[in-house]
Amino acid sequence: MATSNVSSGVHIKQEKAQNFQLPWSSAEKVAFRISFVYFFLLAVPLDWKYYKTVFSINWLDLHYGDFFKLAHYSPDFFATNSFLNLIILLVAAVVGGIIWGVVEKEKNEYNALYYWIRVIVRYRLALGLIAYGLIKFFPMQSPLPSISNLNTQYGDYSDWKIFALSLGVVPGYQSFLGLVEILGGLLLLNRRTTFIGTLIIIPFTGNVFISNLAYTGGEAVYSFYLILLELFLFAFDAPRFYSLLTLEKPTIPNRFHPTFHLKWQQYGRLGLKIFFIFFFVILFGFKTRNGYHNDPYQYPKAPGLAKAAGLYNVAEFKINNQVLPYSPIDPIRWKDVVFEDWATLSIRSNKPVIIDSTNAEEIHENDKDRVYEFLGSAGRHYYSYKIDPATQVLNLENRNKHYASDKFKLHYNRPDSATIILWGINSDRDSVFVRLEKINKKYLQTEIKKLGRRGSPKL
Repeated sequence: MATSNVSSGVHIKQEKAQNFQLPWSSAEKVAFRISFVYFFLLAVPLDWKYYKTVFSINWLDLHYGDFFKLAHYSPDFFATNSFLNLIILLVAAVVGGIIWGVVEKEKNEYNALYYWIRVIVRYRLALGLIAYGLIKFFPMQSPLPSISNLNTQYGDYSDWKIFALSLGVVPGYQSFLGLVEILGGLLLLNRRTTFIGTLIIIPFTGNVFISNLAYTGGEAVYSFYLILLELFLFAFDAPRFYSLLTLEKPTIPNRFHPTFHLKWQQYGRLGLKIFFIFFFVILFGFKTRNGYHNDPYQYPKAPGLAKAAGLYNVAEFKINNQVLPYSPIDPIRWKDVVFEDWATLSIRSNKPVIIDSTNAEEIHENDKDRVYEFLGSAGRHYYSYKIDPATQVLNLENRNKHYASDKFKLHYNRPDSATIILWGINSDRDSVFVRLEKINKKYLQTEIKKLGRRGSPKL
C-alpha cells in the first residue's frame, strides 16, 4: 500500500505493516486531531514575544545566552511561567479538533500528518534538551558556591538554593547530567533512535520536574512542558514496546516514512538538518564552552577590589561616630563582610532579609541581571559596587530588588593586605565607619581544586 503526491514530488512509502493497512478507528481519529492541534501549538512558537526576542538578538555577534533564549521556549500567552497556558491550549485543541472532525468526516487515516507532527516535536524537544544539557555539561547552571555562600548559615537558604548549591559542589556529576540530556536530544534527531531517546529522557525529565516541585524550583512548568512532548513521542512506539517485552509477541516495526523524489526536496531536507545540527549543537556548544571559560553567566564579571577577596571580621563599627560593640542581635552593626572576586560585597548582620525567589533559568549578559549569588538566600545583604580609584570610593547598591534604595558611598583605605577601612554615608545619610580584618579561612572546594588529584587537603 502506498500513496503519492505527484505534484509535490513527495512519495509516502508504507512498507507492509498491519497498522498501515487498516483504516483508523473513530476514536483514534478524534484523539489524533486534538493531539495534532495541541502539540502544534506547544511546539511551534506563535507568541509575539518570542519573535521580539529573535529580532533583538545581535546575529553578527552571538552570545551563548542567545541560543539558550531561542531554545528555552514554551507557550506564554496567558500567564508567565504558569500551567494555565498548557490548560487553555488543551481546551483550544479540543475545540479545534472537534471543528476539524466536522469539516473532514471522510478521512480514513492521518499517517502522513502524524509523521510530520512527530518531526516538529522531535526537533523542538531535542533543542530544549541540548540547550539545558550544554549549560550542565559545561557546569554553569549550578556553579561552585561563592565565598558569601560558604559563609551563610544553612538555615538561611531556601530549599531551591540548597539543591542548587549541592549540585554546584559536584561539577563532575553536573556534567554527567548534561551529557545525558545531550545524548537524549541527539537521539531524537533520527526517527529510528527516537524511542530510545524517550526511554532515556522521560525518567530524567520526570526527576527534574519532581525536584522542581519538591524544592520550589522555577522550572516546574517548563520541565512538565518537555515531559508532554516526550510522552507524545513515546506513545507512537509504546504499543509495540508493550507487545514485544510484556506480551512477548512478534511485533512488526513501524516503517512509515516519506521519500522525496524532487532534488530540491532532498537537498532542502538534508540542508535543514545540517543547519540545525551545526547551529544548535556545534556552534551553540562552541559558544557555551567559551562562555564557561571566559564568561560564566551566574556570577557578575566586573572585577572587584584588587586582592581583596575573602571573609573579613568587623573589628570596629561606628554609626554617626558612636561605637557599636559586637552584638548578635543588633540589626545595625555588621557581623562580617565578604569581598568576592567580582564586584560584589556581602554584609552579614541581624538586619532582616526578604528572600528574592526569582529562580527561573535565564542567561544574562549584564551584571545587574546576574542574581544567582543572592537568590534564595537570607542572612546576608549583597551589594554591587563601582570603584572610583582616583578618590578611592566604593558606591554600593543593594542587589535585592526589595531593597533598591539601600545604598552606601564609602571611602576605602588599605593600610596593609589584611585590613580594609571603610567610611562614608548610607542611604539614611548616617555616617558609617568600619574596620575590617581579613580571616585566613580555608575552604574545602578551593583546597581540592588546588591539589587536583594529588594528596589530601589539610584544613
